[in-house]
Amino acid sequence: MTKPKVLVTRRWPAAVEAQLSQHFDAVLNTSDVPMTPEDFKAALASYDAVLPTVTDKIGAPALELARPQTKILANYGVGFSHIDMARVSDHGICVTNTPDVLSECTADLAMTLLLMVARRAGEGEREVREGQWTGWRPTHLVGTKVSGKTLGIIGYGRIGQQMARRAHHGFGMKIIVQNRSKVAPEVLAECGATQVDSIDDLMPLCDFVSLHCPGGPENRNLINASRLNLMRPDAFLINTARGEVIDELALSQALWFETIGGAALDVFDGEPRINPVLRDCDNLVMLPHLGSATREAREAMGFRVIDNLRDFFEGRAPRDRVN
Repeated sequence: MTKPKVLVTRRWPAAVEAQLSQHFDAVLNTSDVPMTPEDFKAALASYDAVLPTVTDKIGAPALELARPQTKILANYGVGFSHIDMARVSDHGICVTNTPDVLSECTADLAMTLLLMVARRAGEGEREVREGQWTGWRPTHLVGTKVSGKTLGIIGYGRIGQQMARRAHHGFGMKIIVQNRSKVAPEVLAECGATQVDSIDDLMPLCDFVSLHCPGGPENRNLINASRLNLMRPDAFLINTARGEVIDELALSQALWFETIGGAALDVFDGEPRINPVLRDCDNLVMLPHLGSATREAREAMGFRVIDNLRDFFEGRAPRDRVN
């Protein structure tokens, strides 16, 4: 029986690539160079499955073809705002993602960012590397205590809940959540969390605000100037969700004029391009999209893609279908 022909758009962990090659007629992107819209258009016309990552843009230019050969986009990642879901569905293409397996590692990274910005770790690390440290003194790089503070979580899905567990059970933090739907009382009770109706209600109540909501056009600039102005002047904003969720110009102004205490970002609007207005903000920690970057998570994500592909091509409904 002929194996389905699948295209892997970037390098994946070696163990995953080996299994893909075992089960499918897999073409690997050994150069690891990002594909263009024209590349994706050609791929959709030639492969039974395309395996994009969360930074691969599959929009109108790639989807302007009459009869794509591709029947499934098995996405390597949880978010799928980089895929034009309406056009994909019009073509009858199935889309899957990889939930669950990266939640813990992404929450670990969000907690890392929270601790880094609160304790000014980025500033300290730069000072040491640049040979500017003159020794311990009582007023040097004084930061903010984390334990016992209030954490607001916007988006209380799998990752948001894992973040709450770390903050509440590890640091005794009070948890306030905003979610687009009602969170079950028993889920809130796991971390003693309180749900509020809106982001505007949440912002002024928190010492830290961590974003775990979806990206996409509907949430672009969800955190804008007016909402940043609702934050306490010593509060911190953490983003491991999607870059477009924050109005980066408004954030840079809040950081420059110190209307908030600081911010920590793992994702950026238009990454890997970094908005120049962010680069010189000392009270900003920046990491290069490392949320799921552990061997365990990245391998598990790939194996989850394989599970979805096998289900699809063997006639079963993929458990992670999102359309």
